[in-house]
Amino acid sequence: MEQEPGAAGARRALGRRLEAVLASRSEANAVFDILAVLQSEDQEEIQEAVRTCSRLFGALLERGELFVGQLPSEEMVMTGSRGAMRKYKVWMRHRYHSCCNRLGELLGHPSFQVKELALGTLMKFVQLEGVHPLEKPKWEGNYLFPQDLFKLVVGGLLSPEEDQSLLLSQFREYLDHDDIRYHTMRAAVDTVARVTGQYPEVPPAFWNNAFTLLSAVSLPRQEPTASSFYVKRTELSDTWKVAHLKEHRKAFQAMWLNFLKHKLPLSLYKKVLVIVHDAILPQLAQPTLMIDFLTRACDLEYPDFYRKLYGLLDPSVFHVKYRARFFHLADLFLSSSHLPAYLVAAFAKRLARLALTAPPEALLMVLPFICNLLRRHPACRVLVHRPHGPELDADPYDPGEEDPAQSRALESSLWELQALQRHYHPEVSKAASVINQALSVPEVSIAPLLELTAYEIFERDLKKKGPEPVPLEFLPAQGLLGRPGDVCAQHFTLS
Repeated sequence: MEQEPGAAGARRALGRRLEAVLASRSEANAVFDILAVLQSEDQEEIQEAVRTCSRLFGALLERGELFVGQLPSEEMVMTGSRGAMRKYKVWMRHRYHSCCNRLGELLGHPSFQVKELALGTLMKFVQLEGVHPLEKPKWEGNYLFPQDLFKLVVGGLLSPEEDQSLLLSQFREYLDHDDIRYHTMRAAVDTVARVTGQYPEVPPAFWNNAFTLLSAVSLPRQEPTASSFYVKRTELSDTWKVAHLKEHRKAFQAMWLNFLKHKLPLSLYKKVLVIVHDAILPQLAQPTLMIDFLTRACDLEYPDFYRKLYGLLDPSVFHVKYRARFFHLADLFLSSSHLPAYLVAAFAKRLARLALTAPPEALLMVLPFICNLLRRHPACRVLVHRPHGPELDADPYDPGEEDPAQSRALESSLWELQALQRHYHPEVSKAASVINQALSVPEVSIAPLLELTAYEIFERDLKKKGPEPVPLEFLPAQGLLGRPGDVCAQHFTLS
């Protein structure tokens, strides 16, 4: 394409080509000249070409001049006997496809201005394709979204070669829309699977980009009253998964689990652990699925993780500010079925021993915690039921031993729970008496008890109704020795 030198000359030349293509289909070959400028080495020329492509294909999408349906090969259509209009639409659709692929490549351009402009143009195409779909609906009311184009965008953001944190910060604004957020989570799963299968050793840049994107996804706490869609819809259908928070939670869980199942750099494990409690676990449909990752992450950073966790259990643990968070995470760490019985028994025994001096508000949480450990690990129930065991003159458990494997907890018993059945607080006594019956299969959720305070227990006790009045003698007594005519009054007198 002949043009004047410089960005201004490129702008005028591209403008003429754009007007020609939109004015007459006979000038369609001018699209090649426009696309050629996208390959330029001049940053300003590339930006002018991106803007021109945005106007060109945006207009063609709105005018319906791109082929709709499964795109056939260009050679087959051009050599066939189909009508000229169909050939034109197929041919232009292929040019649109080439443009999008080049814009995807420009997401990795050295210039941030070029990357930002390419991202904005691609997201404009996503919006227009959503309104004017290039695929045919399978049924009336079928939800259509340009998933292939959007995967191209997410793939460019999750570059294996360079840091895209600045561009990802620009992409954050799109995540406020329900449809973009939902499809970002799904596209991230596909991109992680593709890149990890492509590289024998995944570059750290990819992991950092992926973490930046995933950590930017935040779900609403409750079902929103109105959906916010980036692709404008005339009406919403209740059958669309994208319109339900439940489906977003499923996609959120799949996104994080598919990311965290891979071997990540140690620095990334630390970043995930910082946000896992507040930003990840509350959004998961099944938080226990994070147990394997949490255990693996902690073992990488702390090789003797369970030994150190065991060492944190002392009387002060019931009084610290973050008691609820500590026991919530401890419950997760101890819920894996792969833990050895001696380890679980050591935690149950240590907690039972500490319970002897714990306040009532802590006991009402710790006692169900211990019972849940026995439910999850039937091998530990020997601590409360030894049909042929010897009488224990002295407890073999060593509370001073730092290694749970050497504490001999599995040889002991939970006599502390029996002692707590005589606790002064009736609710504590009732909670400790659970071990007298067969433990039910479903666990007792300790979540409502984690934040329990002494004030709440006191207020709850005050609101309890007292017992009914005790029935007394039908005829009220008169005088200390009864009525004047009674036998006792006739023979005795008080003087």
